[in-house]
Amino acid sequence: MGQLPGSTGPQVALEPVQLIGPDGEPTGERRYSPELPETTLIRLYELMVLTREIDTELVNLQRQGELGLYASCRGQEAAQVGAAACLRDTDWLFPQYRELGVFLTRGIPPWHVAASWRGTWNGGLDFTAKRCAPIAVPIGTQAPHAVGAAMAARLLHEDSVTVAFAGDGATSEGDVHEALNFAAVFTAPCVFYVQNNQWAISVPLRKQTAAASLAHKAIGYGMPGIRVDGNDPLACYAVMAEAAERARNGGGPTLIEAVTYRLGPHTTSDDPTRYRSTAELDQWTALDPLPRYRSYLRTVGVWSQRLQDRVEAEAERARTELREATVGAPDADIDEVFTAVYAETTPDLRQQRAELRAELDRGQQ
Repeated sequence: MGQLPGSTGPQVALEPVQLIGPDGEPTGERRYSPELPETTLIRLYELMVLTREIDTELVNLQRQGELGLYASCRGQEAAQVGAAACLRDTDWLFPQYRELGVFLTRGIPPWHVAASWRGTWNGGLDFTAKRCAPIAVPIGTQAPHAVGAAMAARLLHEDSVTVAFAGDGATSEGDVHEALNFAAVFTAPCVFYVQNNQWAISVPLRKQTAAASLAHKAIGYGMPGIRVDGNDPLACYAVMAEAAERARNGGGPTLIEAVTYRLGPHTTSDDPTRYRSTAELDQWTALDPLPRYRSYLRTVGVWSQRLQDRVEAEAERARTELREATVGAPDADIDEVFTAVYAETTPDLRQQRAELRAELDRGQQ
């Protein structure tokens, strides 16, 4: 992030950092290096393919009545896998609800993700074991949690950072503003990673902000801001690695805007054809991160048909295991909705539980 002559503060470049061009060729970016071990390059590809396949299976499971709802991340695999893969296992992640690639990169089993969308409350338990907060459906509420955890880590002298994942729509919420301001003032070791997929449900980005970009909002908080091509996994990896290292070394927070696109609907309850054009979808489909990264791996001599066959076989096996663990899985005990909050159930909750039981009994008659 540079500084203009005569200016008093940092400026944000509108052109996103890009290491892999849309054609799969290296771009010649000078500040960030695409040099990663071959094992890392392959691992990124494995996780991106796995994310795409598991995402497809989760949509299928929802359509078949096994999940209550699901928010697809199709098209955002590079933004998620690239950002999460460079972090340490000791770093805490605070997701929203579309971070399947982040979950899989951190090692959370796909069926635990499915359990969360199925409404089984303990589906999120393994999330915390992997230092990942459970899925946050309320928009932006995870951002203050991430800042609080970052400040707690510093007080405990832990060598860790936290990452708050959010969508472009979350930047219109007060919780995110408060989190950004608090993190900057107290130099919290936190990274704000905004996946700008162009739409907040049916609201386009141009109706959410008049700023030149979402990364430009960092200037007002007094922290670095940077835009990155969210369909380029190597660029996302490099930018997140830099921001995490800065936070780890006491430099405070960074706001990253990953420019990407949601190829599917907002959730399985949404119909995107009502608010966006086929031409727009076609434009972004041509920038699909999976074939783009595959072309890059072919260019640098890493991709092979043998690799492709192995990756696809592993993803298919994971899909089968997910389906077997999810289809027909027991539902949550409805009593736990009322008994898991207070040591002694309150009279109001007892009444509500009785009313719900009566309603469920009528539905079974």
